[in-house]
Amino acid sequence: MTLDKKGSFLLFLAAMTLAMVTSAVFITSSAHALTPLPTPDPKPGSFGVEATKVKEPPKVGASIAVPGSGASFSSSPITVSGTCPNDLLVQIYNNNVMVGSVLCTNGSFSIQVGLFAGTNELSAVVYDELDQAGPVSNIATVTYTDTRFTAFGQLLTLTSNYGRRSTPTGTQLTWPMQLSGGTGPYAFSIDWGDGSKAELKSQSLAGLVSLAHAYKKAGIYTVNVTATDTNNVTAFLQVIAVSSGKVEPEPTEKKVAVDRTTILWVPAAIALALLVPAFWLGRRSQVISIRKKMLKERDNYVQK
Repeated sequence: MTLDKKGSFLLFLAAMTLAMVTSAVFITSSAHALTPLPTPDPKPGSFGVEATKVKEPPKVGASIAVPGSGASFSSSPITVSGTCPNDLLVQIYNNNVMVGSVLCTNGSFSIQVGLFAGTNELSAVVYDELDQAGPVSNIATVTYTDTRFTAFGQLLTLTSNYGRRSTPTGTQLTWPMQLSGGTGPYAFSIDWGDGSKAELKSQSLAGLVSLAHAYKKAGIYTVNVTATDTNNVTAFLQVIAVSSGKVEPEPTEKKVAVDRTTILWVPAAIALALLVPAFWLGRRSQVISIRKKMLKERDNYVQK
């Protein structure tokens, strides 16, 4: 092969190689352009939330029957009652502040709630087990004049952002509450609704109040919290606690068989009463038998 032919052949190979490399680069670039971007891993401290709505929120709300609008009160707490859809949580709001919660039973509710000094606009909202809110009830506007507030100049209020909280059985249920007004130090009495003794605690200043309790059995419990300041001014809050888990049946009494000796007094008395005549008759029969035997032996001896 001449030099010119060799040069032409080498130029042809170089051109073919360049074309193949260019095509490969183009295909590779196109492939990368079509590949979807990978989902980045979650960063430390981040979390994802996924929710599934399985049913619509309640369409029927509660209705406040007592108290009626225009009522006036000089003491607190007062009873708020009305109608509601069964098995839903009813939260009572006073001037848009949650002041208590109760479960709807047999189509009605009744709860003790605290009042603020002056005008109080009471309303009720129902919540289902998914914490979906229903319609807001009618508003009952009442007036509260506290003589103790007039005397000491400090009204005591106890509120919370939670009308219902839940925790697994055996674990601590924490409940943040907000105490406002009054004069410290403050005393608290907490009835957790499970039959245990009321918990007592104290706090020197108003502000955040953190309560905690562990339920031993699963169930739904009514929690009543009473706060009292140094001037004996009180505040009251009722909420609902849920202890989730397996509901244990109520213990039943076990009957233990005990062997006891039972004395039948009537048959024993009858037997004792018959013992003496039977003994006497037996002895008499024995004497007669011996006498007959002796007479028979005597007669035999005389005949001989």
